[in-house]
Amino acid sequence: MTVHELDAFIDGLPKAELHMHLEGSIEPELMLDLARRNGMNLPWLTADELRAAYHFSNLQSFLDLFWTGCRVLVQEQDFYDLAMAYLRRARADNVLHAELFLAPQNFTLRGIAAGTVIRGVKRAFEDAAREPGISASLMIIAQRHHPEAAAFELLEQMMPWAHEIAAIGMGGPEVGHPPSKFTNFFRECRTRGFRVVIHAGEEGPASYVREALDLGADRIDHGNSCIDDPALVRTIAEQQTPLTLCPISNLRLKVIPTMEAQPLRKLMEQGVRVTINSDDPSYFTGYINDNFKACREAFALTKAELIGLARNSFTAAFLSEDNRQRYLGMIDSYAAGAQ
Repeated sequence: MTVHELDAFIDGLPKAELHMHLEGSIEPELMLDLARRNGMNLPWLTADELRAAYHFSNLQSFLDLFWTGCRVLVQEQDFYDLAMAYLRRARADNVLHAELFLAPQNFTLRGIAAGTVIRGVKRAFEDAAREPGISASLMIIAQRHHPEAAAFELLEQMMPWAHEIAAIGMGGPEVGHPPSKFTNFFRECRTRGFRVVIHAGEEGPASYVREALDLGADRIDHGNSCIDDPALVRTIAEQQTPLTLCPISNLRLKVIPTMEAQPLRKLMEQGVRVTINSDDPSYFTGYINDNFKACREAFALTKAELIGLARNSFTAAFLSEDNRQRYLGMIDSYAAGAQ
């Protein structure tokens, strides 16, 4: 297939997204609209001015703007509008299933009720299942720069919605906040029956990825730095612990100097179950198909490899086996018809 044909193939390829922060999907126009709705003044008057601020030197510089964007989310309808906008945009990239991060501490610590946040998001999930036709589930993040006690408080706040939460995770500024800081928290999450996902190895060392494995993570979010520890890579491959890579995010945050430096190809060659995701697509100007295409270009991915990455997104997802097989069958049917 030609490059043009491969990109068209990516556009129609059924896929799941497993690493996307709802707060990071807010487009500039929506951020400004919600600021007006909630009587807030932002430093930017137009969407173009706001987009011009999307230049980051590292993870922390991004988080500073990310948290500013969180301030405009106040009412239940705000969270509905945020989630629905992403789900419509993802469905346009032929995302059929999305498992989405939300960090309630961004809101509850400034007095917004947890129910306001969760109800808005879940209502969007229900409506999106009907139109535009995408299934979605919620993963709750504890912010690692807060103490473990705050994570336990968050866990208690989330218990009324426990049956609707796909996993409990950890995000926020990584350096200086290893996963082991939350050993007791994740032990309690597992005791209560939650799956565990942990951001590790984005800016942190390979040892953080190993700690996440030791804490029983069902998936590692990012995991890039594991490539520095060959024994760790072998363990991840043997256990088939999925890594949710976010290539354009890594480039925008200067985690990697070029797309070719992303460890995707090396990890694939060593049998690691890797997936491609968008992380915070508005801020990094790259939704999931943009990420697939950037990797296709950087690593000369073949049609078979693109299919494998899409299949990984469903095999790594927290789905019932019936739904998983249904989605995998959709990939096979699509691939067979795209010769």
